[in-house]
Amino acid sequence: MIFKPQGVCAEEMHVEIENGIITDLKVIKGCPGNALGISALIKGRSVDEVIATLSGIKCGNRETSCPDQLAQALRRY
Repeated sequence: MIFKPQGVCAEEMHVEIENGIITDLKVIKGCPGNALGISALIKGRSVDEVIATLSGIKCGNRETSCPDQLAQALRRY
């Protein structure tokens, strides 16, 4: 799945999912360290678990964040 997040630095999120489990995440642009950290933490977890964990996280004064945008992408999945 390729998702174009809104309101964050990242331009695209490439998510691989098998049988409801996230197997890989690659983030295009944005903060490389945060993207790598998020990717490492969500691999092997269920889509529902990641949505519940990351939904609603804000970045500074923004109403959203890369984790929140990822949760929105997974909801659409």
